[in-house]
Amino acid sequence: MGLKQRLRAGLKRAAITGGLEASWLLARAGVMQAARGRGVIFTLHHVRPKQPRSFDPNAHLEITPEFLDRAIRQLQADGYEFVALDAVPARLAERSVRPFAAFTLDDGYRNNAAHALPVFAAHGVPFTVFVSGGYVDRTHTMWWETAADLLAARTSLSFDFGQGEERLDLASNAARQAAFARIARFILRPGEADAIARLNRIAAEHGIDAQAIPDRSTMTEGELKSLAAHPLASLGAHTISHRALALLDEGEARREMAASADRLQTITGKMPTTFAYPYGDPPAASAREFRLAEALGFKVAVTTNPGTISETSLAGLTALPRVSLNGHFQKRRYVAALASGIPFRLMGRS
Repeated sequence: MGLKQRLRAGLKRAAITGGLEASWLLARAGVMQAARGRGVIFTLHHVRPKQPRSFDPNAHLEITPEFLDRAIRQLQADGYEFVALDAVPARLAERSVRPFAAFTLDDGYRNNAAHALPVFAAHGVPFTVFVSGGYVDRTHTMWWETAADLLAARTSLSFDFGQGEERLDLASNAARQAAFARIARFILRPGEADAIARLNRIAAEHGIDAQAIPDRSTMTEGELKSLAAHPLASLGAHTISHRALALLDEGEARREMAASADRLQTITGKMPTTFAYPYGDPPAASAREFRLAEALGFKVAVTTNPGTISETSLAGLTALPRVSLNGHFQKRRYVAALASGIPFRLMGRS
């Protein structure tokens, strides 16, 4: 990554920050109140104390427990009521004027129980953890974690993106970030499983066991069963392999979704009613997957398309938007700005 790319990344971060600050001010002034809709569904991944890392391409996927606490307190101050995800359809059908918020956490990280649960419990906030069966059974790996570990520990790397081996310069964190972005593009396309297998082989050659990453970071069947027994917690399906469903043929996509639900039924004794699409953006979750989720009996399915929830969402309960609590923007007022819906209205997304 050269100077131009670094400047572009910095400008993007500054633009997002500026948009959040402006949205917060507009929300405080009572402007664009309709953008809030009826409520908001938040996306989280890791919740854990921050451990400074020189190279941290996944920093956006983690927030601290302290920030989660501040986020909940901000929403309480703004009059939000907290509901379980599977209660959203009934809430939308009501005439309640009080806005609601639902919390979801993707991938089943162990820190969800260790660090997020105590915060949710302290405030009486329900939450849903989306579980990929392949992580529970230690049969699949988490490529974004593997790539981060691989790139962090070296100054160069040979990698075959399909046109023969290339030597990647990793002499700086900017160069590592550029390499990470290339690996992500290589993986997030048709043939994702083969690309991940190639990454895992290269990682193994450099002493990194990709299989050990979900083993140390995601919950076991026993841990998930214990979590699901908590009155505030519920588990939702998130496929087996965590691949982009829209890039699979329909039969395979359906099997991934159904098998994920079946796996959770063996853990909790009941079929899950909620589902989250891996990655969740338009290239990964399309109208076909929304129809499949409905056909498979899921009550609610969520994307990562940003936006708030309104009455019109009742017509698309298997394609609901979510709002990410991003690790780069851990300020209380940004939670209020995001929940207001104003940033998405300004971007023309709601």
